[in-house]
Amino acid sequence: MDTTPLPPDDLSRSLVLAQADGDLPHIGLVGDTYTLLLTGKDTAGSFCLIDMHIPPGGGPPPHRHDFEETFTLLEGEMVATFRGKKTTVHAGETIHIPANAPHQFHNASDKPVRLLCLCAPAGQEEFFLEVGVRVPTRTTPPPPLSKEEQAAFGKKAQELAPKYRTEFLKEA
Repeated sequence: MDTTPLPPDDLSRSLVLAQADGDLPHIGLVGDTYTLLLTGKDTAGSFCLIDMHIPPGGGPPPHRHDFEETFTLLEGEMVATFRGKKTTVHAGETIHIPANAPHQFHNASDKPVRLLCLCAPAGQEEFFLEVGVRVPTRTTPPPPLSKEEQAAFGKKAQELAPKYRTEFLKEA
């Protein structure tokens, strides 16, 4: 048991109140909308917290990264693929993805899904800011992309992925 005394309160840090429907960054990405509730700047790099709105058919491609990721479904249901095994996750349930494990989530239903995503340590939000597009609200979809724009987006995401310790895969 560690008996080292607790450090003093860091008075340079403040309480953060985040309102998902408030004036926060709403990022349109792969047809989904991600609202950055807490960033690494808010948590001294410990984690980020993202409110995700996933329309029917939405969700990211198969991928993996070197940070822990936890999802809590608030509304709807989604299919999570973890190391090739599919699991249906319902509102009120939480799943945890260990660092480096191949995974994907997908909204296979006909209703939007809302979930909270916690990434530890922080950093994933920076990737989303760099590759996504700002949208006005938590549920505003990103603008549709032409085939050329989709190709350019895919290329940009692939090029930036190593910077954010992420790898896109053929299958989760």
